[in-house]
Amino acid sequence: MTTPDPLHRALHAPGPRPLPDEAARLLRTLDAPPRLAAHLRLVHDVAYELVEWLAEHCPGLQLDREAVLFGAATHDVGKAAHVCELSGPGSAHEEAGRELLLAHGVTPDRARFAATHAAWTLPDVGLEDLLVSVADKIWKNKRVPELEDLVVRRLAEASGRSVWEEFLALDDTLTAVGEGAEERLAFQTAHPV
Repeated sequence: MTTPDPLHRALHAPGPRPLPDEAARLLRTLDAPPRLAAHLRLVHDVAYELVEWLAEHCPGLQLDREAVLFGAATHDVGKAAHVCELSGPGSAHEEAGRELLLAHGVTPDRARFAATHAAWTLPDVGLEDLLVSVADKIWKNKRVPELEDLVVRRLAEASGRSVWEEFLALDDTLTAVGEGAEERLAFQTAHPV
């Protein structure tokens, strides 16, 4: 019996929810670093928690749930080409990721998350993009008030509740999600770059 390779372990180890099949296949095709696969699983898992919460909290909200989940599952795919950005700063992976997704047949509306997850201040960024950005921060319990304020305003517009009410609800949710950061960081670092 052979031992599963490191990428297989990162994609299938117990822990975070598995990636959508399309995202997992792409990572295998790219022979992505295991740490990247682990990171994408973690952000996808957090995005799943966020969209589940939103479905309960704001049931009338117009939201492309599958786009958020796919975006979270592929947002850093460009790091397969820019591996140094897995352990250090850099933004070359953003546009490279979008181009890579397009080259592999992903539609532009889904490929955009690779570029928008770090460009959430642009005026035409949608709620789905903001949620991927939040998931990419809160998985490790990083709070970005400016980003969260954008989400809060969108939620208040959709729900008719006050900004303050939406702030408190989102804050409680992100605080709860953030409490699992240490375990998520351990999962990610257990997989090699």
